[in-house]
Amino acid sequence: MIQLHEVKNKKELKRFVTFPFTLYKDSKYWVPPIISDEVATLSADKNPAFLNAEARFFLAYKDNNIVGRVAAIVNWTEINEQQVKKMRFGWFDTIDDINVSEALLNKVAEIGNQHKLEYIEGPVGFSNLDKNGALTEGFDHIGTMATWYNHPYYITHFETLGFKTEKEYIESKFAFKNLPVERFMRVNDIILKRFKLKPGSYTKTSEIIPHLDSMFNLFNQTYSKLSTFVPISDPQRDYFKKKFINFINPEYIKFVFDEHDIMVAFAIVLPSFSEALQETKGKLFPFGFLKLLKAKKTSKTALFYLIGVDPHYQNKGVTAVIFNEFHKSFIKFGIETCIRLPELADNLASHQIWKDFDTKIIKRRKTFKKML
Repeated sequence: MIQLHEVKNKKELKRFVTFPFTLYKDSKYWVPPIISDEVATLSADKNPAFLNAEARFFLAYKDNNIVGRVAAIVNWTEINEQQVKKMRFGWFDTIDDINVSEALLNKVAEIGNQHKLEYIEGPVGFSNLDKNGALTEGFDHIGTMATWYNHPYYITHFETLGFKTEKEYIESKFAFKNLPVERFMRVNDIILKRFKLKPGSYTKTSEIIPHLDSMFNLFNQTYSKLSTFVPISDPQRDYFKKKFINFINPEYIKFVFDEHDIMVAFAIVLPSFSEALQETKGKLFPFGFLKLLKAKKTSKTALFYLIGVDPHYQNKGVTAVIFNEFHKSFIKFGIETCIRLPELADNLASHQIWKDFDTKIIKRRKTFKKML
């Protein structure tokens, strides 16, 4: 018999966070989160997403053992301001037992009905900057710190329980040596002169911080038309600044400014921490932090996390300026492989950016929807 228990304290929340460590203990592709960071993300007193959202966390037990988990999330900004009557679910993990999945997702549906919402969708987080989507292809590729991993049977469970595909995301990779460098350099010079633009590249974190608010403003502006978009609030900006700043090499953040020093484009790349995170087993101390610091400096794989271009400058070649700057940094750090983190499969504007990179799709993931 499956029993659901709602998480009520920090001790239980830690059990919620660490359940996947048991579920995926034999997987060489699953990448663990940092336990302390994951607990903070799911804590109302730490994560400002809770200022405009609420979440309840449930653990499924069978024979006194944890066999599944789910977060039931209500984003009030999305519901009240955008009029999207969505009940979100995320942090979904389960053993291969359809009864466990059914119990967890029925609880999410129950909460959605209590709030008179129209449908449930997941796996998703609180906002666009959280992880989302269940892996549907690419189970034999190592995960990243920015994505969820799951067993193939998850998809069977969703479909058996009446969920339909809502959105699809793709992840791809390309070899650094395939960057069309000469074209970037040529177009870079033309674009900078034509639009009176200038690139911003940095070597110190302190040089980046003054521009972060402008970057988040541009992020909201750039991504506002996507079907998944929920605006990032000012408190969330501050939270994400603190959360990610230690993981980002300052030379992997690029900005482009106009002649009035207004930001018109940005890009964030992360060094891959996948192997280092597997070695840390979710713990920063005593040696986990050192492993991550080493990966930050020596990883030969770069993850393209976010690219944003002011709508006025889209389709005008501004990304050539960004890639020209990245080429300089990647040469310096010996980057060999580049990975594009999940992008909506129907985001054609984004796909156009990469059309000359000889990319290969390595993973697909989907969110699943069911009407209430």
